[in-house]
Amino acid sequence: MGAPAPDTRTPPTAPPTAPPGTSAGPGTPSAPPRAGIAGLPFGQQIVAALALALIAVAAGTHLAIVFLHVAPSNTLTKQHSEVIDKWVYPEFEQNWKLFAPNPLQQNVAVQVRAQLRGEGGDTFVTGWYDLSALDGEAIDGNLLPSHTQQNELRRAWDFFSNSHDNENRATGLRGALSERYVRRIAVMRLERLRAERPDERDGVIERIQMRSVTTNVPPPPWSGESADRKPTFRQLPWWLVDEDDKPLDAAGDPRAGDGRTEAGSR
Repeated sequence: MGAPAPDTRTPPTAPPTAPPGTSAGPGTPSAPPRAGIAGLPFGQQIVAALALALIAVAAGTHLAIVFLHVAPSNTLTKQHSEVIDKWVYPEFEQNWKLFAPNPLQQNVAVQVRAQLRGEGGDTFVTGWYDLSALDGEAIDGNLLPSHTQQNELRRAWDFFSNSHDNENRATGLRGALSERYVRRIAVMRLERLRAERPDERDGVIERIQMRSVTTNVPPPPWSGESADRKPTFRQLPWWLVDEDDKPLDAAGDPRAGDGRTEAGSR
């Protein structure tokens, strides 16, 4: 038997590899693109990193100030009380009455009415609008109610009540701030109501008056307690409304007004 014939087939060769620093040719899988900040150009990476750092610093500072606000009185809170109060009040005030030994057992409804001046110069007074009831209607059945619907009016009234005595006289340095805050909320709500109700849009708001109606929550039958269900009223004096109290329209100008320059009470 003779020797086998030599194999003349060409052996397979490995595909050429691209030199370092060069892109692979067609058909070669490339590295997945980088996601997030790493995928941005270098200049934009620096801007994004600085923005994130500023957000982290701002969030940390806010949390630290709120912590000092709710913490027991100590050297830091006494030394920086003015800065803490300016940052916290009125938007970030904390209320822990829900967890107190004797939580709130009252329903407080905040109402407002207005004195309007018509085009002919005549004035008239509206009926009482129950702003708390309107907030309740907006929350009822809403799985994700806004913070404004739940807390804006309630916290503003608490802020005013805690800053004034039973004669509606300011008891501290934040009295004037609480008056301006709750007055602007009331005027904003009134303007919104008048926009939604065309038959009530005539007239310019000159003055407003606010009051609260407080009723005790009935205790459960098993408690054996009794509560007086008769409502109590706290009525404030009339407040003049100036241009700063009124909401702005799209042009940035007050929606209506007659040039009042100072808000006060009568």
